[in-house]
Amino acid sequence: MSTAVTITESVSVPEGEGRPIPDAATREIIGYAPVHTLADLDRAVSAAQAAQPAWAALGHAERSRILNEIADDIEAHAEELARLLSREQGKPLNGPNARFEVGACALWLRTAADTPLEPEVVFEHEGSRAEVHYDPLGVVGAIGPWNWPMMISVWQIGPSLRMGNTVVAKPSEYTPLSVLALIEVFNRHLPEGVLTGISGDREVGAAIAGHPGFAKIMFTGSTATGRKIVESSAHNLARLTLELGGNDAGIVLPGTDVAAIAEGLFWGIFINTGQTCAALKRLYVHESQYEEVVQALAGLAAAMPMGNGLSEDNVLGPLQNEKQFDIVRDLVDDARARGARIVAGGRPATELGPLFYETTIVADIEDGAPLVDEEQFGPVVPVIKYTDIDDALARANASSQGLGASVWANDPEDAIAVAARVQAGTVWINQHGAINPHVPFGGIKASGYGQEFGVAGLKAVAAPKVIQR
Repeated sequence: MSTAVTITESVSVPEGEGRPIPDAATREIIGYAPVHTLADLDRAVSAAQAAQPAWAALGHAERSRILNEIADDIEAHAEELARLLSREQGKPLNGPNARFEVGACALWLRTAADTPLEPEVVFEHEGSRAEVHYDPLGVVGAIGPWNWPMMISVWQIGPSLRMGNTVVAKPSEYTPLSVLALIEVFNRHLPEGVLTGISGDREVGAAIAGHPGFAKIMFTGSTATGRKIVESSAHNLARLTLELGGNDAGIVLPGTDVAAIAEGLFWGIFINTGQTCAALKRLYVHESQYEEVVQALAGLAAAMPMGNGLSEDNVLGPLQNEKQFDIVRDLVDDARARGARIVAGGRPATELGPLFYETTIVADIEDGAPLVDEEQFGPVVPVIKYTDIDDALARANASSQGLGASVWANDPEDAIAVAARVQAGTVWINQHGAINPHVPFGGIKASGYGQEFGVAGLKAVAAPKVIQR
């Protein structure tokens, strides 16, 4: 659908009426995000409540048709959306980055639209029959992050709309424009009130968690904020899906072909410049191949081009914001002070822009160092040596978080045997972070609870109802 006004222009408000949003790479202002208030939130919830019965009454087939139509429109505006995303978030256009993310929005939306969810017969005997049906919950509050802002918004919005709910979505204050642009595309096809974007500060986000108008809250972000959402939602018992932080471990078993896995390891670690909840954050390697793995990763780190995301040549970008830049810098500086070996990188790359940090490989470091024990969420990985697989598993499982993990080996059966002992919501074999819109995804321990994607994701935004006769 063509229009004289670009999507970007339609969501940015005039200077003086909104909050300035900088280009992540250059820090120049690219637009102004509206600053919605608690009163705006109340109006959005009221509109969503009013619109929900009619939206639910359309039925699955019509809602799915509309969602597929929206996916078509996302694809029609893919380049414009990707360029806005690249500037606001910082990720390059190419590689597993901005264009990839916009494509994933369409794919996940189509999957949410087309995944069947039929009533389940759970008991049948001598004329008695019990079925489980799945009804809409009502209004869903969706609170998104800044690292994959568009894709994760679709993970929340798509299944919720498919199941007959209406949605009020709040993007991160760091990346509001790309999400508001995505919502603009949605709203070219949806009835009024079915989906509303609220661009506010953390006060607005906190109010969503405790607002009595929400039947469900979906949140992707830090564990600390997730705990606050649990507390705020307690009085009205809103259902929760929480995808929180991760400190994913990878374990390389002895005898593994390092050349065969090196690039998979690299992108498992450094996808989106390491700013991914389910990225590989700490890598345990058997002593027999430790130096080989370290040097393979260092070679890839030196070869991968980093810079402004709008350049077609780059595949790694800046840290998205100053706070995250400071975290990464401080963790590497602490590791250096502890005597760790900085094999590649280890310094700010300010010649590229204020928030760039070199792709960094840290060796000769142990559990107990903050770089190992804390989620760095940036372009750095600690590589830890082990001698015994039981010890490696104990260290991998010692984290309070349990989002994802991976095991790397020549023999997949050996890897599966180790994977069965790893404490994580997903354990990948010879890959890391490879998500699939049909396969349930979610964490354990302090990485949250509830699953997204596929049938499990549809059920998570629905109310089960048993009909028995």
